[in-house]
Amino acid sequence: MDYKIFYSNRKSLTISIRNGELQVRAPFNMSKTDIDKFVLQKEKWINKHLVNEKERFQNREKFTLNYGDIVFFRGKEYLITERDSNLAGFDEKVFYMPKGMNPESIKATCVHLYRILAKKYLTHRTLILAKQMSLSPRAIKINGALTRWGSCSNQKRINYSWRLVLADDDVIDYVIVHELAHFKEMNHSEKFWKIVENILPDYIERKEKLRELQKKLYSEKWE
Repeated sequence: MDYKIFYSNRKSLTISIRNGELQVRAPFNMSKTDIDKFVLQKEKWINKHLVNEKERFQNREKFTLNYGDIVFFRGKEYLITERDSNLAGFDEKVFYMPKGMNPESIKATCVHLYRILAKKYLTHRTLILAKQMSLSPRAIKINGALTRWGSCSNQKRINYSWRLVLADDDVIDYVIVHELAHFKEMNHSEKFWKIVENILPDYIERKEKLRELQKKLYSEKWE
């Protein structure tokens, strides 16, 4: 069975499937023979998940956007339409694009619009929730992170992935509150989750909805 090995300063072996490829992470001192044995023991699990992952990867590679397609903003569906104009934008009814754009240009333009929308909405909503929590962020920025919805620093600077604005409003609030809670607890201790729960008693349900969105976006190639 073909797989790629990544050695690091770790104590145990782990297996993952990414982009249709089987990957093994192993300690520096582990022999190839022991790794082969471990992979063979996991053959049934690997075969099952490798097929599913390859299918998802292939679908992801085929992902395009065109006029008439549906995209999401704050959990709601919006149509991509063409207009006889040189401008692209979002008017709270549709995402509109100039005529004659190819799929790659449409996708790139959507990402550009999402970044603008994310900066406006996430900044606005963060300041509202920060006030509710008696906190004051020093900076709020938008990035293109693929695996993190949000992050914050000891200097109370918050970064959000623009992809977050595809989520429902209640899920967006969860991520915002999560990052703000780190201003008080830079960890994921019981005390940290209590801070989150005090603001969002149903945060576990919101967290699960975020996982579902992550699965959906994993099948869509936006970058």
